[in-house]
Amino acid sequence: MEKQNEKKFVPIWEKSTLTIEEAALYSGIGRNKLRQLTDDENCPFVLWIGSKRLIKRKLLDEHIEKMFSL
Repeated sequence: MEKQNEKKFVPIWEKSTLTIEEAALYSGIGRNKLRQLTDDENCPFVLWIGSKRLIKRKLLDEHIEKMFSL
């Protein structure tokens, strides 16, 4: 019998948005640096849901591709 309360595991590379911790694991960029980057109101890859900060994975990838250094 399958439990109805079980959460399904979704791999990080298939998620559209990531938490700061997931984005740090995914990108190799530190949590503090990600917070600093996403504090900028013009940051293209941050999504605010109230006070919760989520990272748009595809836009983060595009941003990293364009950057020379962080």
